[in-house]
Amino acid sequence: MGVTEGMAVQEIGWDTDVDEDLRNDVMDAIDADLVEDALEAVDMVLLWWREDDGDVVDGLVDALTDLGTKGVIWLMTPKVGRDGYIDPTELAEGAQTAGLALTAPANLAPDWQGHKIVRPKGGKK
Repeated sequence: MGVTEGMAVQEIGWDTDVDEDLRNDVMDAIDADLVEDALEAVDMVLLWWREDDGDVVDGLVDALTDLGTKGVIWLMTPKVGRDGYIDPTELAEGAQTAGLALTAPANLAPDWQGHKIVRPKGGKK
């Protein structure tokens, strides 16, 4: 995930179904608690999203609110066959609609798939 000590990580979409081991690993790596309501720009957003949470575009746009210009979003979605699974095509289209880029998924937790979302590189001629 690329988290290091001192980073500010905001968590959105927490519920009782999230992977607590992953959350604890992130908090251990940053040596701090996860931020719920950011007072300043954060370095990363950990966004838990399920099919019933609504339009993924809305979730991504909301995640950008407190994200610093060089920050990333880790969109965590249930794996195939799990309750709340979201088709990868929907995720890719949602990221593009939100003006973001979806990178390759990562296996970060037993029941959750991680998707790194970044702002697209700009200005290449």
